[in-house]
This record gives sequence, C-alpha cells and structure tokens, in this order.
Amino acid sequence: MQNNNNIPQFAEDIVNDVNKDFAERQKMRRPYELQWQLNMNFVMGNQYCVASPRGSIEQEEKYYFWQEKQVFNHIAPIVETRLARLNRVRPKPVVRPFSNSDADVNSAKLTSKILSAVSDKNLLNEAVSRATNWSEVCGTAFYKAVWDEQSDDVSVSVCSPFEVYPDSNVTQNLNDCASIIHAKVYSAAEVKDVWGADVQGSSVKVFSLDSSATVGGLGYNSTIPSISQEEKHNQVLVIERYSKPTKQYPSGRLEIVANDKLLYVGDMPYAVGENGKRAYPFARQVSVEQAGCFWGASIVERVIPVQRAYNAVKNRKHEFINRLSMGVLTVENGSVDTDSLEEEGLSPGKILVYRQGAEKPELMDNGKIPADFAAEEEKLLGEFVTVSGVSEFARNSSTPVSVTSGVALQLIAEQDDIRIACSIDSIREAIRTVSKFILRLYKQFVTKSKLVRLCDGTNSAEVFYFNASDVNSDDVVFETENELTDTPATRRTMLFDLLNAGILTDKDGKLTQSAKARVLSLMGFGNWDNAQDVTQLHIARAEKENLDISNAEILDIDDHALHVEEHTRYVLSAIDNLSKDVSDKIINHIGQHKKLIKERI
Repeated sequence: MQNNNNIPQFAEDIVNDVNKDFAERQKMRRPYELQWQLNMNFVMGNQYCVASPRGSIEQEEKYYFWQEKQVFNHIAPIVETRLARLNRVRPKPVVRPFSNSDADVNSAKLTSKILSAVSDKNLLNEAVSRATNWSEVCGTAFYKAVWDEQSDDVSVSVCSPFEVYPDSNVTQNLNDCASIIHAKVYSAAEVKDVWGADVQGSSVKVFSLDSSATVGGLGYNSTIPSISQEEKHNQVLVIERYSKPTKQYPSGRLEIVANDKLLYVGDMPYAVGENGKRAYPFARQVSVEQAGCFWGASIVERVIPVQRAYNAVKNRKHEFINRLSMGVLTVENGSVDTDSLEEEGLSPGKILVYRQGAEKPELMDNGKIPADFAAEEEKLLGEFVTVSGVSEFARNSSTPVSVTSGVALQLIAEQDDIRIACSIDSIREAIRTVSKFILRLYKQFVTKSKLVRLCDGTNSAEVFYFNASDVNSDDVVFETENELTDTPATRRTMLFDLLNAGILTDKDGKLTQSAKARVLSLMGFGNWDNAQDVTQLHIARAEKENLDISNAEILDIDDHALHVEEHTRYVLSAIDNLSKDVSDKIINHIGQHKKLIKERI
C-alpha cells in the first residue's frame, strides 16, 4: 500500500492517538503474552521457568549442587502428534454455483480454478501449516489477505498472535472488535519501498532463541533452547489500526503509523466483507475456543502442570537412585579425613584410614525406592493422555498391551479424531474465510484480463485468462466433510462399491466415456498416463460449442455420443435461461450428431 498523499494537517494528533492506543493494548494483553512465551519454552524443553509477577519469564535455579534438574519432555511429542494429524486437514475449496444452469456452473468451475491457482501461487498449504503451529503452541493464529500493488496480485501471509492487538480481549471474534491493530517490525528500507516514506530506524526488541537455560544433575550441566529477547538494529515498528465501518466512516478506517510519522490514513481499502462491504482482512484460527475470550486456548498450557509434576517425580526418583548407588557415608567426628572423602568419594580399592578407637565409617541404609514413585509416574502418564486428548496409540504408534481387537483400535483412532475436532473445524473455517477474501480481492482490484496458470497435479497444466466479471460467486464450500476420514483411499473404495452395484452404469450395464473420465478424475487419475486425453478434449469442445452454438461445426473426428450427452445436459440444465432461438439451434445440433451416429451403425 502506497503512502496517502492526502494526509490531513492534524497528522500529529492521529500519530499520538494510535501510539497511545497501541501502548494501552500492549499493557492489556501482557498476561496472554507471558503464557504464550511459557508455552513456547515448555515445547522446546525449557521447563524450569515461570511467569514472574514482574511480567517476565524467569529461570528457576538449583537449590543444591546435587539436585537433579533434568527435563523429560512429553509436551513436544504431544504437539508434534497433533500437528501431524492436523496437517492432513487440507480441504479443497470449491465455488458453489448460484443455480444449476450451465452458465453458472461453468462460471463456478472457472472461479474454483482461479482459487486453486492462487492458493498454489501463495503456497497456502505451507501458510496453513505455519498458522497451525502457532495456534497449537499459543492458542491463536491469524491469516492476512491483502492486495499487493507491487506484484498486482493477492498476498496471503500468516500473523503470529504477538502481532495482533484487539481493542478488547473479551470479544469472541474478529468481527465483534471495533478496531484491530496489526503491529509488525520492518527494516527502514522495507518501509521506504512499501510506503515511500523515510523513517529513521532504531533498535527494536524481538523474540529469539537462546541456549542460556541450564539443566543437569549431580556433577554435570547442559544447556537447552529458550525464548528470550534480543535487539534488532535499524528496524521500524509499523502500526496498522483497522477500524470497522461506522456511521461516521461508512467504509471503515485505516491508519498506518511508523514511529512519529503517519504513513496512511483513509478508508479501509479492502472490500472483503459480505456483499462488497469493507471489513478486516484477517482470518482467525484457534486450537480450542474459549467462551467470552478473543484468544484461543492451547493444549500446552493445560499440560504444563502435569509436565512439572512428572519432571519432579522423575528427578526425585533419580536422586534416590543416586543415594542408593553412590551411598551416604556416616563417620564419627574427627575419625577420618573428611576433605579427602568429599573430593575422592569411595572409589574402588580405596584405603579408608580412620582414627584408632573410633567408630568404623559405614554406609547409611537408605532402604529401597518407594513404590509410590512408580505409581505416581504411571498416573501422570495417564493424565498426559486425559488432558491432551492424544492417546498412546497416536503418540507412540504402538497399540496398548491390553487391546488386541481391531474394532477397539479403530474406536481409539476415532476418539483421537473427535478430540481434535474443534481444531479441525477452526482450520477449515479459516481456509474458507481466506478463500472468500481471495475471490473478493480479485473482484475488487482486477481491472483487466489476468493470466493464471493452473497445475492439476496429474502431469498437466492449464493457462487461462479471467477478469473481475468472471468472479461472480464467492460461495465457497469444501469437497470433503472430514479429511481425516474421507481420504483418497476411502473415496476410491466407495467408487468401486458404486461401480460394483451398477449405480454408475447405464441401462445396458455399460459405463459411458464421460462417466469413465469423471470416475478417473474422482479417483485422482484424471490424466493418468494421458489415457483420457481424447475424451477430455471432446468434452471440452462440446462445452465450448454450448456457449457459441451458432458457430459450432460438426467434425468427422467428433465423438458424437459424448457431444450428444454434453449438449443434452446443457439444454436440460439451462432451459429456463435460454432463448427459443438458441435452444432450437442446440436441439438441431444434437439431432445432427444422432443422425451421424445412426449412419455409422
């Protein structure tokens, strides 16, 4: 977005108001940020840290040199398992036509192709993976869909929860917020390139990885990664404040501020709302929805207490083992050289000299490891499953010892899917919202024919032109209801069942060429080894003839049966929208194809 040349004289007032508003939102959101930082630390293995009352993450130190302070990270595999399952959720958005007429159907097909091509160009699948990673660890992630004037195309990016500031943390969703602030750090050169303004860069604190956290046990230490802050130089914090449409500003409001400069002020630029209304260009994705809260909850924060208890039990158990293996020596005061014992210990073959007449040094009886340690450890492992909703079957890829039935294993797998259903629904809704944004942005900004290249994943590509008038629908739906259960394998099995039942064949029990092409397409073999190239070309030619029947010419190489089927379907689906002259021409054209079929028999 370029700099607005009509910046008002009271720009200083706007800058002060935006900066003050941003500072207040930072303070209001600080408790949530601390929880997100704590979650990120625990996932990486820095599990001896706390959110202090001073508003920062602080490390816990050892109380004694012999204290065991190891991390037994069960949170990371839980998050990785959930991500592995959620990353399979990639529904293919398609555009639903307004009616059953061929004109609307063909327009919807073209719009679906546009959506698919843009999704591939913007690497939407990778963006969903990044957003899901943020939402699983911190609870919330955002997508931002805008029009990039430099590339003259849609740009979809992922925003971490650290970048987005609502006007209230107790609103349920984005549309309930009166305004949204998106704050992001750019280099001074980027600000100049995007907004055309010279802004002096400064040192800005950002989150980074550090290896300062220390863990270990008796006689050894090691470092683990942790989240800390570092300074980046010559950086500029750009604050974008989006305000929803009001009576005073029917088209909404956007103010962009960098340091003490106003880069832009004006109407909200993106008509991504329903019926062409201006709206926030953000889509929200959460791991678990929280009632009455803008921010979603993360499974990590629920598992943290269990992880702390598990670490404590394991470490106390190891300390007990250390006492059993190394021993605790009792000596009479002044009977031995305690300094030598403290430094060297009881090494094998050591000669222990003690004062004549004194009590002989001996090892203290420490008993055995209490059974309570093992019982508590097992209970905590069970609590990991209960709290996280990730079973051992999903996390460890191993079946429980007590379960041998295939039906029981299937039920366990279904339960795992049910427990992440809320996260799946949020991902699907976010993808659907972003898809709508993409179509609405094209509808708004494409002023001339635009070239798009689409790869269908079957060794073929299609290049076509479109303009804003071709995007006549943004009713986005998905081909599947649940990607975890509706896999390509299950769809192929269902198709084979339908074929065996004779549902897809004609009255003579035969499968037409067009039906074969559609079956292969549904099975993922639409262009398998180019076996159906000719059939697809005949169908495409017939569809073009439907749109311009006056210039349609029957060729000797035409597959007349396919043409009859496509033309007949077109007439039946659009009979109410076709003029009598056009319908008569198509019916006459069908008759010529049928005549040629009879002549060939």
